[in-house]
Formats: sequence, C-alpha cells, structure tokens
Amino acid sequence: MTDNIDEIRRDQDKAAALGHPSYVWREGQRRRFAMIRQWAQVDGARVLVDGAGVGMYSRHLEEAGAWVVSIDIDLPSMVEASKHTRNCLVAAGERLPFPANAFDTILSHEVLEHVRDDAAAVAEMARVLKPGGRAVIFVPNRLYFFETHGHFWKGEYHFGNTPLINYLPDRWRNRLAPHVRAYRAGDLRRLIAPLPLRIIHWTQIYPGYDNIIARQPALGKGVRGFTRILEKTPLRAFGLSHFLVLEKRA
Repeated sequence: MTDNIDEIRRDQDKAAALGHPSYVWREGQRRRFAMIRQWAQVDGARVLVDGAGVGMYSRHLEEAGAWVVSIDIDLPSMVEASKHTRNCLVAAGERLPFPANAFDTILSHEVLEHVRDDAAAVAEMARVLKPGGRAVIFVPNRLYFFETHGHFWKGEYHFGNTPLINYLPDRWRNRLAPHVRAYRAGDLRRLIAPLPLRIIHWTQIYPGYDNIIARQPALGKGVRGFTRILEKTPLRAFGLSHFLVLEKRA
C-alpha cells in the first residue's frame, strides 16, 4: 500500500511540474489542429514541436505532410512518442539543439507555462525559426475562471480545476500555483517585444468540453456552442487559452 501511495505522489509531482500532454484526439484537439494548419505552413514544412509530450500533435502533423522534429524534457514521453512519430529528442526549450533558421513552423502547445525560463524559450523559438517562419503558441489565459493545473495547499498537490486562483494578486496566486504560469496579454507582449517577431494573429479560445459531452452530450454541446459565440465577442478575453501566431521578421 505504501508503494502505491508513493507511486501516486510521484505521478502527481510529475503532473504538477510538466502538466498532462494530449493523450487523446477529440474535437478539442481537432479544432486546435485546424487552427495550426490555417495559420502556419504544415504540408512540406520543417516543423518543430517544442514540448511534444507523447507526440499526439507530431503524429498528425506528419500525416498532414510535415517533416517533424519533436522535443520534450521528459524521456518516458519521448519514448512513447517515438512509437508513432519520428525524430524524437530529449531537450529543453530554453536550449534548443538546432542551428539558427532551421524551421518553417514551431508549435508550442500549452508548454511555456511549465518551462523554467519562458523568456529564454521564446527567444530560442525566434532563433531557430526561418525568416518568414511562424511560431504557433497556445498558453493558459490568466483571465480564465479556473486554474486547470491544480493547486498546492499545505504542501499537498491537488489535481483538477480550481476556481478563481488566477484572479488573486500574484503573491497569493503563485503560492497556490507555483508550478505553472498563466498569462495576461501584457505578460506575452513583454516576452515578444525584444525579439524579431511580429504578431500575425492573437485571440483567446474556450475549451472543447469533450469530457462533459462524453457524459452529458446535450449539455456539453450546448455549452460548447455558447462559448463559440462568445469567442466572436469581447468576452473571448476570458477564454481558456491564448492562441498566438508569431512570424519571424527578415
């Protein structure tokens, strides 16, 4: 029993530090993938998936005609990814093992919030992008009503959605969620400002609600439809994630 408890705690610690990659491919993932293909070169492109997890997006990018390199700092994730996608490397986003101007497209899907130095990670993306290449970035929105990465309380990690943590002042929010960032618009602008990157597209998106739909289809689809309407209004500012497309200037 003690061994099981220790294993659960190790899994929780890993989830807190690294987050959960995309293990499934449902409507929420398909929608995001369509957004990637709309805003960045995929077919025939050299694509870096920076923080690839178990390679779900990498596999679909390859199937769409891209030549893909996947990196992640977690060796077990890269071992799993290598079962269904090529070119998997263990590496950190803050020190990419590639020459400058190497990729047409970079995908960073819900990764920057977990890295040790997000400014260094974005600078490395800019370095390895070709001029005219695009970085497609999804990151958590500080204005979303829930912190989806769980929280710490009295030294214990509690997984799951926690309401309103991100609305607290930084000094309190970061005590409850020291393991993950959430970004305001100004935070992202400060990361981008020193770099040879220009903003091509920027919006916020709400969740796919796939788990709710699996349990209560009518309710889940109703909520999804309503929040898709919100995305066309200023209330998109309260969405789950920022969706940001950056292009490297010549």
